Amino acid sequence: MGKSVYFARLVLGVIVACLALLFIQLLRNSALPRQGFYELFRYLAWEENRIKTHNFKSLETNHFVIKFLDEDERFTSLVAKTAEDVYDPITGFFNFRPADKIVIVMYPDGESLARSFGWDKDERAMGVYWGGTIRILSPRAWTSDAYVESTFTRDGPIAHEFTHLLVDYMTRGNYSRWFTEGVAQYVEKKTTGFSFGDPFAGTGAGDRRKRIYDFTTLEREFDQLDQGIAYWESLQAVEYMVKLGGEPGLLKVIEALREGNSMPRAVEKGLGVSFAAFTDNFYVQVLDN
Repeated sequence: MGKSVYFARLVLGVIVACLALLFIQLLRNSALPRQGFYELFRYLAWEENRIKTHNFKSLETNHFVIKFLDEDERFTSLVAKTAEDVYDPITGFFNFRPADKIVIVMYPDGESLARSFGWDKDERAMGVYWGGTIRILSPRAWTSDAYVESTFTRDGPIAHEFTHLLVDYMTRGNYSRWFTEGVAQYVEKKTTGFSFGDPFAGTGAGDRRKRIYDFTTLEREFDQLDQGIAYWESLQAVEYMVKLGGEPGLLKVIEALREGNSMPRAVEKGLGVSFAAFTDNFYVQVLDN
């Protein structure tokens, strides 16, 4: 059993790595059927994670499968309740429900979480959506027992990562990083009340003007940027979309992405303004507020 599982993991790992490299090439050519290819990549990544976590225990709820190790069994009911509590509000917002139960894998520490999708072990995250699976850090690893329930319910990663999953499925993988981060924060704030702090709090407009990123930089270098500013700006951009077209306009942008449109074209179709006008007016608003 051990050797067969190892071999299956090895084969799937190689396939997923090759598909990831091919997908990067496909991104450079919009004429190719990258969305269908991406769905295959996502399925194989999901299968790879299923094999890697074959030794995890599991708890099924109406809409989720929670996978965990023995040391985290006492947190499964908290994770399950938190996930179920946000399921209806978030799927209702998008008017979209996944066909299958969503897998949430709870990892005991940051190193094992990072290792599950190839991040450096020194990266820090409470949760990540990747390859069709929500992966979270055990609550015991980042908050004390005295406040674990209230902290995890409001500040935990479930609502944020579940939104990423829905955007991924609804657009068939066709979205910009800043967009999905902005939508995830918008829906999380609407659902749980949680939001990140303003990185420019206490500073003047001059500091904001010097440090804010253009959309090309957000698009190409998101992970290398100051994360506080990148995340904040992403939320501001999505909130500006809602200001222009309401939440129906935001959903139209998502539908346009599903149809295979580029991010600029999706903004134009969803909001009825050119992307150039959207970005110019957005920067004016951000710098003036």
